[in-house]
Amino acid sequence: MSAAAQLAGKELVPRRTRRFPIAIPVDVTVLRSGVPDSIPGRSLDLGEGGLALVLAGELHAGDPVAIEFRLPNLSSAVQAKAVVRHQAQLRCGLEFLSLSDEQQAMIRYWTAATSLPATAGPRTQVPGPKPKIAETPHPSLRSLLATAIIVAILAATVGWWRWRRSWRELESSITAPAERRLDPASVDNPIRLPGEVVNRLVVHKVEPVYPPQTPQSQLGGVVVLETVIATDGTVAHVRPISGSAALAAAAIDAVKWWRFQPYRVNGRPVRVETTLAIDFHATEN
Repeated sequence: MSAAAQLAGKELVPRRTRRFPIAIPVDVTVLRSGVPDSIPGRSLDLGEGGLALVLAGELHAGDPVAIEFRLPNLSSAVQAKAVVRHQAQLRCGLEFLSLSDEQQAMIRYWTAATSLPATAGPRTQVPGPKPKIAETPHPSLRSLLATAIIVAILAATVGWWRWRRSWRELESSITAPAERRLDPASVDNPIRLPGEVVNRLVVHKVEPVYPPQTPQSQLGGVVVLETVIATDGTVAHVRPISGSAALAAAAIDAVKWWRFQPYRVNGRPVRVETTLAIDFHATEN
């Protein structure tokens, strides 16, 4: 039974492509809550359709991942997307999803070179000139190997560029919705906030003073003010909405001296519109 079959602990569906045993380092990247998480691992076998490996962390069947590994005797790394098909503890079976033609050529060249000794069979010492003929490389095989190496180098360069571009697109598709929750236009235009939110931003507060000769019927009233707070936390504009005119003037004189912690959107301070209720019941003046 192959290494991939041992991962699931039962008979698996026959593979469409042959797997070859190989033990090489493999870097696996998986997105967890929108954050890339790199997990190191080591391969068990490899084919054009996928590979089996042992990881230093857990994955789950159906997880999309990005993988990177370097084949023996090849200078360029293979970078591709894959999906977890089988998982048992720290062992996983991955199926390639976006393997380009150039990357398939690299794996095909490696598998062909790996299977050459088995295809040729064991060498036997035969007297005569035949051993000398076997020692001379065939011109067509030498040309094929040189072409395959050139194609592998070009494929690795193009494949790496494509993989980086697709990975950036995947990250942007995940983070873009969270960034759109705050309208960038609100950085320049005032945004509306509830009074209870703005009250928590107060860093300096001046209590209003009862104006002299205020009628007894107006004492202890509540004045509601429409207020605009600038990006530096100062009060840019304030006007009364409801309440006694005499108490409103006192409330405005006090609120003009209030200072607030700047409210930020995407890291930038913005102007804020709100309504502030000044309760003269709460003041001792």
